Amino acid sequence: MIGIIGIITIFVMVFGGYLAAGGKMGIILKSLPFEMTMILGAAIGAFMISNSVAEVKHTVKDLGKVFKGPKWAHHDYSDLLCLLFELIRLARQNPVAIEEHIEAPAESSIFSKYPKIVADAEATALICDTMRSASMNYDDPHQVEEVLEKRMDASMHHALHSSHALQTVADGLPALGIVAAVLGVIKTMASIDQPPEVLGKLIGGALVGTFLGVFLAYGLVGPFAAKVKVVIEEDGHFYQLIREVLVANLHNHSTNICIEVGRQNTPTHCRPSYSDLEEALKAVKQSAA
Repeated sequence: MIGIIGIITIFVMVFGGYLAAGGKMGIILKSLPFEMTMILGAAIGAFMISNSVAEVKHTVKDLGKVFKGPKWAHHDYSDLLCLLFELIRLARQNPVAIEEHIEAPAESSIFSKYPKIVADAEATALICDTMRSASMNYDDPHQVEEVLEKRMDASMHHALHSSHALQTVADGLPALGIVAAVLGVIKTMASIDQPPEVLGKLIGGALVGTFLGVFLAYGLVGPFAAKVKVVIEEDGHFYQLIREVLVANLHNHSTNICIEVGRQNTPTHCRPSYSDLEEALKAVKQSAA
């Protein structure tokens, strides 16, 4: 919602201020279709040249993050801690019984309590792969932490590609606006014998290209790129929490301490309180009894 409000604010303030200063929309509206075709067409073409089909789809999909915001909410972090609590406790009580849950999480009675987490392939794979490795005696905390760090860095690098791609387009838009403006000036020079009022409109139309390039770059595409980056980095905390808890488990801390390590590493605005988490864990224990 705030993204939509922001876009509306941009248009109202820019064009409202222009009209309030005595500007007329006629010349902008007349030139807009042609200038927009040149600028956006060139920007989209350059974007397609510099990205693969998969990357283009990825970027288009990530545009929704501007309006939807982060995927993981406050209650999702609490659910994740409860899920990890159940898995760690079962792995310590019965190492054989944990295998059916980490080998087929979609069919697991534990994972099924948390459908949103199961639906996320990266989160599920991160949990299952790490716990499977521990069951195979690959349980050196420092090595596992290093492996998880590299894996998460690679995932983050891939996820941030859409933000980088949008920022590249934003960086190029002002120059494309100049290209459109130069073409407008060339058109104007072909009518140099016309009266001043005609030349004025032609020059004004040419300058619309420069305006659009700068406006789109700094008013829309650039902020979109920044917002996508913020949302992706925000969601990255969810996977970092998984790493912190599972590495704490490999250090042989008690199950409750492992979960508290995760709670302490949860972003402040999403961190469940100690008492709320205790109540959630009590409910988990009672349901498992």
